Amino acid sequence: MNLVDRVQAILLKPKDTWAVIVGEGGDVPSIYKNYLVYLAAIPAVATFIGLSLVGAGAFGVSFRVPILTGLVNMVVGFVLSLAMIYVLSLIANSLAPTFKGEKNALNAFKLVAYGSTAGLVGGVFNLLPALSMLGVLTALYSIYLIYTGIPVLMKAPEDKALGYTAVLIVCG
Repeated sequence: MNLVDRVQAILLKPKDTWAVIVGEGGDVPSIYKNYLVYLAAIPAVATFIGLSLVGAGAFGVSFRVPILTGLVNMVVGFVLSLAMIYVLSLIANSLAPTFKGEKNALNAFKLVAYGSTAGLVGGVFNLLPALSMLGVLTALYSIYLIYTGIPVLMKAPEDKALGYTAVLIVCG
């Protein structure tokens, strides 16, 4: 499944897509290489453009981040996004037995990587700093995606999925 199809599937039909994802092979480096590096670039590049080229303003005052500072911010944001997804997957894997799920490092990584799709794609709103708060709404949809993926990927009972999701988000 190509990148655009996977993004559409996880955003529009998450429950069906989780069933497909659990059956797929793969490994952490291939998910990074074929999926996450592209999605993590969206908020990083959009933030650079929004803050350094477009600028933010209110009440007649305009502000732009210097280009070099914006580039450094873009690279750091990109790398931290990728690192945080991995760290959160380690936490998700560690929490699995607590919520009567099965530990599986690859499935935990798939859960967090594909579950973060909405928040990463929503980073496009950073192109216009005035719209960047809409990115928060997309991040909330990512929480829902993780919630729907926990019973499928981590084999936790459905009644434990809400608590599992809440603890995972607090840890994140």
